[in-house]
Amino acid sequence: MKDIENLFKKLNYCFTRTDLISKALRHSSYVNEYRELRLKDNERLEFLGDAVLDLAISHILMEKFSDLREGDLSKYRAAIVNESGLYRVARFLELGEYILLGKGEEMTNGREKPSILANTMEAVLGALYLDAGFDKTLAIITMLFMPVIDNIKSKRSDSDYKSLLQEYTQEQLKTLPEYILIEENGLPHDKTFRVAVKIGEEPMAEGIGRSKKEAEQNAAREAYYCLAKKEEN
Repeated sequence: MKDIENLFKKLNYCFTRTDLISKALRHSSYVNEYRELRLKDNERLEFLGDAVLDLAISHILMEKFSDLREGDLSKYRAAIVNESGLYRVARFLELGEYILLGKGEEMTNGREKPSILANTMEAVLGALYLDAGFDKTLAIITMLFMPVIDNIKSKRSDSDYKSLLQEYTQEQLKTLPEYILIEENGLPHDKTFRVAVKIGEEPMAEGIGRSKKEAEQNAAREAYYCLAKKEEN
């Protein structure tokens, strides 16, 4: 394991209660292999960190995007607070080097698994909140997640909802959206198009536009909104 001080430097924070950061880095596979030590794994801290991160990102988005409606804020939060965003930050912190894993996970490259890194990242944030309080945790989350937030900010225009939807479905659902032309009406110079978008086998949304491209963008916007709402609930 790397020197924990290196992690503190990247976080720009030194834990007062080292037992908290130790627990945050303790995977359940390790605890299960050393039952005689009666250690606690990081799952409760992960639960707390998930809630803290949701609140912090909501706060940051409210400050950064003062013009956005509630639905749009939910969309952007869902695009940030997910396994991909957490994994990216965990990789920046080199978190895999510090995690305590059982032998089985070690043998299957557990230190590189996005799910383990993302969950551990949440546990670290939970530990940080208990040790430093919300204000300091918010400052650290702002520092760590700003590249992810800026990436979302750069894709805010309606013309890019297809890209947002594709990124989201690739990362979260391991699939790509499919666009199907359902209807085409009107004279050659005054047509309207209706397009459906499917995620896997499930029809997710429809969009109407003066061109197929516009209809696809409108369908993608509605599908992205629906997925964000599902994740929020």
